[in-house]
Amino acid sequence: MTDTGSQRPHRRHNPLTGEWVMVSPQRTQRPWQGAVSENVTGTDVSFDPSCYLCPGNTRASGECNPDYTAPWAFDNDFPAVLVPDESKAVPASAAVSAVHPALFTSQSISGRCRVLCYSPDHQTTLSAMTENELRAVIRLWVQEVQTLRPHHRWVQVFENRGEMMGCSNPHPHGQIWAVDALPNEANKEATQQQAWYSSHNMPLLESYRIEEERLRERVVTANTHWTVVVPYWAVWPFETLLLPRRQIDHLDGLEAEEQAALASILQILLGAYDHLFTTRCPYTMGWHGAPGVEPAPYWQLHAHFYPPLLRSATVRKHMVGYEMLSEAQRDLSPEVAAERLRQSISSGAK
Repeated sequence: MTDTGSQRPHRRHNPLTGEWVMVSPQRTQRPWQGAVSENVTGTDVSFDPSCYLCPGNTRASGECNPDYTAPWAFDNDFPAVLVPDESKAVPASAAVSAVHPALFTSQSISGRCRVLCYSPDHQTTLSAMTENELRAVIRLWVQEVQTLRPHHRWVQVFENRGEMMGCSNPHPHGQIWAVDALPNEANKEATQQQAWYSSHNMPLLESYRIEEERLRERVVTANTHWTVVVPYWAVWPFETLLLPRRQIDHLDGLEAEEQAALASILQILLGAYDHLFTTRCPYTMGWHGAPGVEPAPYWQLHAHFYPPLLRSATVRKHMVGYEMLSEAQRDLSPEVAAERLRQSISSGAK
């Protein structure tokens, strides 16, 4: 057993980032008199004439969507980063203060932002899709990554689901931000994974998956090609980590059978979240693949799922106070969270 802290406060190390999280299981007993969010409700229309992402509608930019019938992607009309313009490029050094360069350093950032419409059906979600519909979304992820990776250092596939996670449009969609620099989280994960590989000649997350499958304490569900765990170092109450069962650099390395198995396990996992909270569970999810196109035997493809809900569909975890000023902290132990997700699957989740 690795839950050595039992019901007493303790810290756990995250080998993927090198950071620590404080676990305080006894705090689940405290009464709650704080903010209670409204229950998450979905739309009940398959087409919304005012939606910028529905087929055939005109977006805020003036562009008109095609009458798409399958997953479809386009360049974000309001991107966070811009495609490089050689005539206007500014060297990074030009933005450095001549007085104290170590204190006032900046660099240019360029890239490409894409919006991925998962379905023409305005009211559906990934958790409500059939396996065939999920396979189509996965194929779009793969195609987009395959196109963007040769041109950008980091390709971040992600989805913010629900208003609680800042999603501004209920139409089922995700995004990709492909950037020409290695972001903070990617840099930490690369450093840690490279160090582990140098010492053990095996990917860190492969070693971790094998141990989790042996222990069975935090495994939520698994199939032939994929395993879902609540990570030992989880920060969010019902955070999960989705891992392939062989070393893969990035999404565009998935074989057809792995894509089919991924659709199946996504249906189970996302259905478990919805069933556990009796609502369309909000979350942020994202894929971390190896930087660039160079072979990366040290890196293991993985997806993070971060639902914010804590006690119910209307009570969320807030990252404030000690979390912002000192260190991440959680109340519910990862082992209890994993057990509750397993029960959700066995009691009726897809």
